[in-house]
Amino acid sequence: MTKTIGLILVLAALGNPTHAETVTVALKNKEFDRDYLKIKLGDAVEFKNEDPWFHNPYSLSELQSFDLGPLAEGKAKTVVFEQEGKVEVECAIHSRMYMMIEVTK
Repeated sequence: MTKTIGLILVLAALGNPTHAETVTVALKNKEFDRDYLKIKLGDAVEFKNEDPWFHNPYSLSELQSFDLGPLAEGKAKTVVFEQEGKVEVECAIHSRMYMMIEVTK
């Protein structure tokens, strides 16, 4: 009976796979590499600094607020998005850096 329960659990997991993806957003030339990004619920966004100076990606959006702190050149941090809606992302160091992330089902 234990083998049957284990098989049922494995088959249930295979029938409902998770398709979460990770999308990399480069911080380069004091800009995000895109102004707009559309992702699915559960997807992650990796913010990677490709500049020789620090960046600090953050969001004060009610949907998903975060502050990744100062990122040195070559460093990256990831945020998982688990609510549907729009999230404004900025850089605390470079005020002209802005992007919108739309999270959909």
